[in-house]
Amino acid sequence: MESDRTDNLRIHEADYADAAHARAIVELVDGYARDPMGGGQPLGEYARQKLVAGLRDHPTSLVLLAFVDDQPAGIAVCFLGYSTFAGRRQVNVHDLAVQPDFRRRGIARRLLEAVERKAQALDCCRITLEVRDDNHTAKQFYHSLGFGTDDPGANNVAMLFLKKRLGKAKSRRPKAES
Repeated sequence: MESDRTDNLRIHEADYADAAHARAIVELVDGYARDPMGGGQPLGEYARQKLVAGLRDHPTSLVLLAFVDDQPAGIAVCFLGYSTFAGRRQVNVHDLAVQPDFRRRGIARRLLEAVERKAQALDCCRITLEVRDDNHTAKQFYHSLGFGTDDPGANNVAMLFLKKRLGKAKSRRPKAES
């Protein structure tokens, strides 16, 4: 994807081998995790160490980075999925975050516009995302961009995002043979 440039803002598809991009991914996701709407806790050391390699190795990851004057300003972490009902790919925006010092400058909008362009280029049928029910600012923002809870193919019934937590990842070190 070409970089997207207006004034000092550039949006790039992440290059996991680029050290500056790798640092930006960890910094931006950690900043989001520390935000009250992201849970209010920093990323654990395990997640910090595995994040970039995990995204690189995930076959459907799509990460867009926003830089302002070479400073990491925002991130959209997305994953491609597949709509069985539409018979086409779809994009899920898993994380969308803008650093506090860069908020209210249109960066989140520009990131989502870049996600939409990429989704259209991949012939996706839709973009999905989840948002906290108590994040009224984000919900209003997403609605302004055309995101909604209704889906004409589902009789206009709102869908819920449910989760089930699993235990911690087990060590992959082989056990000593007896």
